[in-house]
Amino acid sequence: MTEALAAPWPWYVAGPLIGLVVPLLLLLGGKVFGISANLRHMCAAVPSPGRLKPSFLRYDWKRTGGWNLVFILGVGLGGLLVATVVGVPDAGQSISESTRSDLAALGIGDFTGLVPSDLFSWGWLLTPTGLLVLVVGGFLVGFGARYAGGCTSGHAISGLADRQLPSLVAVVGFFAGGLLVTHLLLPLVLS
Repeated sequence: MTEALAAPWPWYVAGPLIGLVVPLLLLLGGKVFGISANLRHMCAAVPSPGRLKPSFLRYDWKRTGGWNLVFILGVGLGGLLVATVVGVPDAGQSISESTRSDLAALGIGDFTGLVPSDLFSWGWLLTPTGLLVLVVGGFLVGFGARYAGGCTSGHAISGLADRQLPSLVAVVGFFAGGLLVTHLLLPLVLS
C-alpha cells in the first residue's frame, strides 16, 4: 500500500488537482495562491514596537495571510507525514539515466535518497561551494521572488490562470533562468 502511495502521480491526475487550487481559493474568498508571501507574513507576525517595524510589515497579517501560513504549515506537515509514514522507496530510481550520467560528470553520484547527498548535506553546506550554492543561491531565489512580485507557484498557478501578462513574463523568465543555470552556471560552480 505505501509503495503505491509513494509512486509519482501521473500528470493527468496531478495537473487537474493543481488546477483546481485557483477556483477553490477564489470560492473561499478571492484568495490568491503563492508560497513566497509567507515569509512576509511570518516577519509581520513577529511582535515589535511599531516604529521599529518597517512600513512594509505593518499590516493585518492575520486577515490577509493567516490562511496562507496554515497552508504552508500543512505542506510541511504533509511532507513530514509522507516521509515518515509512507516513505520514499528507491527515490533515486525516478531519475533518468541521461540525467544520472550528466550529474555523475559533475561529481554527483549518490542517488539513494530523496535528494543527492552530494549536494544536500551538512558536510557539503560547510564547503565554499555549498555555501555559494545553498546560501547565496537561496538568497537570490528569495530576492528574485520578491522582485518578481511572487514565486513560481504564485505566478504559474494563480497568475497564469488569471491571465496576467506580468505572470507570463515572470514564468518565462523563471524557466529561462533555470535553463541557463542548469546548463551554464551549475557546471562552472560544481567543477
